[in-house]
Amino acid sequence: MKSHEPLIAPQSDYYIYSPSLIAQEMFLYPLYCGHFIYEKSYSLHRESYNSYLLLYIEKGQLILTYENKTYDISAGSFLLIDCYKPHSYSTLDGCETLWCHFDGKVAANMYETITSHNGNVFTLNDSYYVINKLQKIYQTFVDGNVIKEPLMSKYLNDILTSLLLYTPKDSTSYSYINMAEETISYIHEHLTEDISVPTLAERVGLSLYHFIRSFRKETGFTPHDYIIHTRINTAKYLLKNTELPIKEIYYHCGFSSESVFCNCFKQRLKLTPIQYRKQETQSSL
Repeated sequence: MKSHEPLIAPQSDYYIYSPSLIAQEMFLYPLYCGHFIYEKSYSLHRESYNSYLLLYIEKGQLILTYENKTYDISAGSFLLIDCYKPHSYSTLDGCETLWCHFDGKVAANMYETITSHNGNVFTLNDSYYVINKLQKIYQTFVDGNVIKEPLMSKYLNDILTSLLLYTPKDSTSYSYINMAEETISYIHEHLTEDISVPTLAERVGLSLYHFIRSFRKETGFTPHDYIIHTRINTAKYLLKNTELPIKEIYYHCGFSSESVFCNCFKQRLKLTPIQYRKQETQSSL
């Protein structure tokens, strides 16, 4: 479709898609996508536009005002914003963009995680992969192909996953991602041992308070809760899939005693380990 919006060049085009109910329940999905050439002095303001926007600037510059901040964005940069919130963008001398409004069940959580590390405006060391997937979404509509919703979801998921894995330059936030990943790896490798939170903090060179706060921000768990969570999940697997006695299971999971294990297990699952094993055995028959 050709845009009739003022100060958008006539060679610009965009496409609208209405996802099925199944897609709304299961997938990420595009809502609008397009290739726009904004002419000089173009500006837009919205109080809300129910979607998330990923936009790549191919040429020129764009000015974004979002959450009380103003960004001057140059060619080769991306912006990712939550359009449910007020937002404005404009250009003084014109710019060319490739963009996609999208949504889905996991869109909000992925958006929050990506922007908490990368910000709303960023460049990538190698942007080809993300641009390629964005172009595939756009080209599917341009070519008039049948819209395969699982494939559209895959393209969007590939894009967002790539952004989740991106390493920002000189980013202290990314060092906290590394810290959390290294700590999680250490916990899994030493699960049968006595793991203290102060020791974990010392390993990554952070104060105890800063370590607990940063780990929780990255994982949603305090370090102590993550250790217990991992030990309980390991115990559940062993109870369900092996015939190991309780006395051996508590040791393999790193609990200090059988009574500590049983009390912790019952507190979390409202069942004793024996009751849980019996329940899982019966459900598999």
